[in-house]
Amino acid sequence: MYKIATLNKISPVGLSKLTDDYKIIDETEEANGILLRSYDLHSMEFSPELLAVGRAGAGVNNIPLDRCADEGIVVFNTPGANANAVKELTIAGMFLAARNIPSGLQWASSLTENVKESVEKGKGQFAGSEIKGKTLGVIGLGAIGVMVANAASELGMEVIGYDPYITVRAAHALYSTIPVVSDLGELLPQCDYVTIHVPANDNTKGMIDSRRIDQMKDGAVFLNFARDTLVNDNALLAALESGKLRNYVTDFPNDNVLGKIGVIALPHLGASTAEAEDNCAVMAAQQLMAYIEKGEIKNSVNFPACSLGDLQPDATRVCILNKNIPAMLGKITGLMADMNINIRDLSNTSKGDYAVTLLDIEGAVDEAELRNALDIEGIIRVRVIK
Repeated sequence: MYKIATLNKISPVGLSKLTDDYKIIDETEEANGILLRSYDLHSMEFSPELLAVGRAGAGVNNIPLDRCADEGIVVFNTPGANANAVKELTIAGMFLAARNIPSGLQWASSLTENVKESVEKGKGQFAGSEIKGKTLGVIGLGAIGVMVANAASELGMEVIGYDPYITVRAAHALYSTIPVVSDLGELLPQCDYVTIHVPANDNTKGMIDSRRIDQMKDGAVFLNFARDTLVNDNALLAALESGKLRNYVTDFPNDNVLGKIGVIALPHLGASTAEAEDNCAVMAAQQLMAYIEKGEIKNSVNFPACSLGDLQPDATRVCILNKNIPAMLGKITGLMADMNINIRDLSNTSKGDYAVTLLDIEGAVDEAELRNALDIEGIIRVRVIK
């Protein structure tokens, strides 16, 4: 029986995917897996029993990825599971800014008498513009960025994309009529609206700074449904105050920007739909089970993808997490040979500083003996799956 701890409210639809071999628990000390959303794990001490963490969502800044990797804990996220929800809200954000909807709502709600006459006299102050024919720049063409770009194109907008790391899959999903530029400085001056959809990390922190804002078209609208740390708040507020930017539409308000003129702030609603929560929970649960039961890794953010398919009844699978150092695979197979273990099939993949080796071997093996034999520099975790 495997034990799964849930640290946030996880969709029952996702939890229902866990088979009878799994038990949901509240405490993490005995957990083999953790399912969470935004719960902060940075100060948590991890149990030796913990094999994996499943994030029901895309962002993983609440999880200490390197520490998890060093302790042999595979961290999964669910890219694309909430993409449609974020796409729809991003499109809504453009409409909010284009038609001055927040100000109009606030003004209309303040009327107490002669409402009909007041509306007809005062509506002109909220006259906006249509997005059809306007140019949208999409920074980051992952699952969400591609969907936003395609949807905006269908609404009649001119769309330009930017992503120096675009995948083959994303390139095929993006409408062929949408150009992708290699220089952000080429995209920004052309756009009436700019939306950003990149992960938050050390390389992207504060990437929208005074230099990038100066490159934007005067009066442009900037939308941020990714993370607040991507933007330099001081530069942004200065641009709003000067009129360089007309609006900042964000799903990540903070103390610096909330309530400032030109800021349209939403309370982190991007993935807050029943459909997105179900999709994320289902994917996270299935990825945890695949790793625990088969050693299969898909959509991990700290270990490479690796799979050997289903485990055959007459075989035993060995899952090894190790540092990505030279000759490690040879050392592993050599030590297995020294133990007279016949390897039927294997898969070895690496990403950055870490690697995964899956081996299907004939017959059974003593797990304690195998771990002892593989107790060498660079091996992080050895697990036998039967």
